[in-house]
Formats: sequence, structure tokens, C-alpha cells
Amino acid sequence: MKSDRTKKLQKLDKALVWHPFTQMKEWAAGDTLIIEKGQGNYLIDTDGRRYLDGVASLWVNVHGHRKKEIDKAIVSQLGKLAHSTLLGLGNTPSIELAERLVKIVPKGLNRVFFSDNGSTAVEIALKMAFQYWEQKGFEGKRKFVAFTGAYHGDTFGSMSVGEIDIFVKKYRPLLFSAFRAPYPYCYRCPVGKDRSDCKTECLKAFEDILKKHSGEIAACIIEPMLQGAAGMIVSPPGFLKKVRSLTKKYGVLLIADEVATGFGRTGKMFACEVEGVVPDFLCLAKGITGGYMPLAATLTTDKVYRAFLGKYEEYRSFFHGHTYTGNPLGCAAALANLDIFENERVIEGLEPKVELFKKLLQRFEGLAHVGEVRQIGLVAGIELVKDKKTKEPFPAKSRVGYRACLRMRDSGVILRPLGDVVVIMPPLSIKESELKKIVEAAYKGIKEITEKP
Repeated sequence: MKSDRTKKLQKLDKALVWHPFTQMKEWAAGDTLIIEKGQGNYLIDTDGRRYLDGVASLWVNVHGHRKKEIDKAIVSQLGKLAHSTLLGLGNTPSIELAERLVKIVPKGLNRVFFSDNGSTAVEIALKMAFQYWEQKGFEGKRKFVAFTGAYHGDTFGSMSVGEIDIFVKKYRPLLFSAFRAPYPYCYRCPVGKDRSDCKTECLKAFEDILKKHSGEIAACIIEPMLQGAAGMIVSPPGFLKKVRSLTKKYGVLLIADEVATGFGRTGKMFACEVEGVVPDFLCLAKGITGGYMPLAATLTTDKVYRAFLGKYEEYRSFFHGHTYTGNPLGCAAALANLDIFENERVIEGLEPKVELFKKLLQRFEGLAHVGEVRQIGLVAGIELVKDKKTKEPFPAKSRVGYRACLRMRDSGVILRPLGDVVVIMPPLSIKESELKKIVEAAYKGIKEITEKP
């Protein structure tokens, strides 16, 4: 039974709030869920119902909701300073956070530029790479190479290196062009190969682009080990390492977009560590504050940084910034987040959860309409198909993934699909019993929606 307060909030929400990535005509006709509280790995609605947060509040929550150490750090910082600009001033938390980040990221990334979300972190890396080559005297290196299925954000620059049509097609007249290399989506191979006979043909196509156009290319951008919005596409072993090798061979900078994969999602602190890769730029956001505050960071090398040094009148500075760059509250939350990683040995504790997750997911392969299950660390994508043999997808209007996730709420679990790929990405703090509950709810919801008469 809904309370009068819930009904009022639902009415106001539908009347006033425009939700992201949402067809509002459907939203206005639906029964909306209003979240009011969080506790541990649970979200709690306005009527007190509890739901396991199976997508970590869109892949940001790391240690659970209302984590006392992060709560305390933000309150403590509020007693000192809520915000001060980094334009012409420094502030204590941003300096301390920069020092901590440099110590834990792949070695050599010694310069930190703060912003406030993943799109801006990527935008900064693109602009830095472009300006780097121009100021080094290579004005012809003005383009970028990205991968099929890429998603790097919603600003114009980040959309230009993205590819998913439903996100960018309408804006293409406003975007710059980029070279596009095939990403190894092995279930639906972009170069028509089969796993049994493929020798990572994607890499050959990638090298061909670099061989022909390296004189034009400023940087390559990649989501290391895992393409998120494309449907949780896990790259085969060695792919990332080879991409890094080829970018070095042809003199192209590498931007690693770890907005979604950073801070433990793949079982390592950063996905680049899985294959020992050190990029020229590392873009971080989402989990950087444990899911508490909007904050992002773009890290780069001293080599890149030095290209921006000069006399004032040479105008070699990086003319880019945000009002809330280096916000003290966000940086305080991020520092507390890193303390928890260290004090609770979070990364070391992931292995048994990851192994359990892998085992629990095996049963999905027996479902009639599950085409593929993809998993790395505590991330999984379950691709639903109309025909398992031919891989034919369900028609978009069927909304199969969406309806399956709605059904899961009856079991007290919140998941969100990417089209017809059901995503499971809980907080790293998830308990084994809670992980079992999430996977069981997903199995039940998928089975009921896809196999009902």
C-alpha cells in the first residue's frame, strides 16, 4: 500500500523532473519508485521497502550507503570549508588527494587535473592530447581513434569518440569525426570471425589504422578490459596490452577511460593493472568518492605536462576548468574512500566474492533466451536474445530486459538493463548472501519474462 506522501512525490516527479536516458511518456504512465534512504548495500523507498542495490547506484557506490567513515569525513570537511576555487588558489583536500592518487595509479602518471564527472574527465584528456601535439610542433596530429561500441560520456568531445547510435546519432552533425577500430565483442564479432579461429583480427584492423594514419592521430581512447554501456563487453586476454604496444609503436598517446572500471570493479584497483598497462592519460570518476560526491580526475605524465609550460604571453597553458574543480567536500570523500580500501584491504577481499559470482552465473547459460554471460570482477552482463541459435535479438519494442528488471523488484533487488543486457554490478561491499539474492532474483526475473507463454 502506497502512502499519501509517496503518491504526492510520484505526482510531483512526473510533473517536474526530466530523467536521464528515459522516455518520459512511458515514465509518466508507469509506477515510479522513489528512493529516500540508503543503508549498507540496500536502498529504501518512501514506504520503507528495502532493495539490494544491484547496480551500485549506476556503478558508483563502492562500500555501501551511509558508510560512517565517509559520512564523518564530509561532515568534518564541512566544519572547515565547503568550496574554494582552484583558479589562483590551492586547497588542502585536493592536494592530499592528488598525492594519494599518484601513489596508487599505474606508475608515471604524476599530474592530476580535477573535474566533476566522467564526461569531463574524458573531455580534458582529449583536449590535452590535442594541445600536447600542437605545442610539440606536430599540428597535423588532430584526430582520435576509438573503438566500435564505445561510450565515453555525453559532452560533444566525448560523444565524438563514442559510437552507440541511440546516444549520439542525433548529434552527429555537431561532432568531430574519429577513426573507428573494431572492439572484440566476440559474441557478435565485428569482423565476422568465430572464437575458434579468430587470432584477434580486431588488432590487425587497429594496426592498419595506425599504420596509415598515425601522422594524423593524437590519441587512442579505450575502456580498458570492459566496455560498459555497450553491454559489459569483456575484452579477450592480451587485447589491452597489445593496444598499448601498438600505440607506442606508432607514436600515438593512449587514453584509458576508467570512469566505470576504476576502484576495484574488475578485481584490481584499476583495470589497466590486469594487463600491466600504463596509459598516457587515466580518466577517473564514479567510484572515486565511494559514490558520495561528484568528482573526477584526469591523470597524465610529466612528459605531457611539460609541453604546457612556457612564458605567460606564449599562451601554452591549459585553458580549461570547472567552478567546482577540486571541490573540498568531494576530495574529502575520496580520501576517506581510499582509506577504506587500504584499512579494510578491499581488493584482497574481492577474490572469494568474484569466484562465487562466477559460479552463480553459470546457471544462466542454461536459460533458453540467454545468449551470453560476460563477467569480470564483480561485473556481469547477461545478454538476452530471442533465438539462442541464431543470436537474433528481441525487437526493441518488447522491452525484455527492462521488464525482467522490473520483475526483480518483487524480489527486493534493483537492477538496470542496457537494452536487453541485464547488468549486475553491486557495491564491492556486497555480502555473499546478498550476492546470492541478487543473482537468484535476476535468474527468476529473466526466466519468467523470457519463457512465459
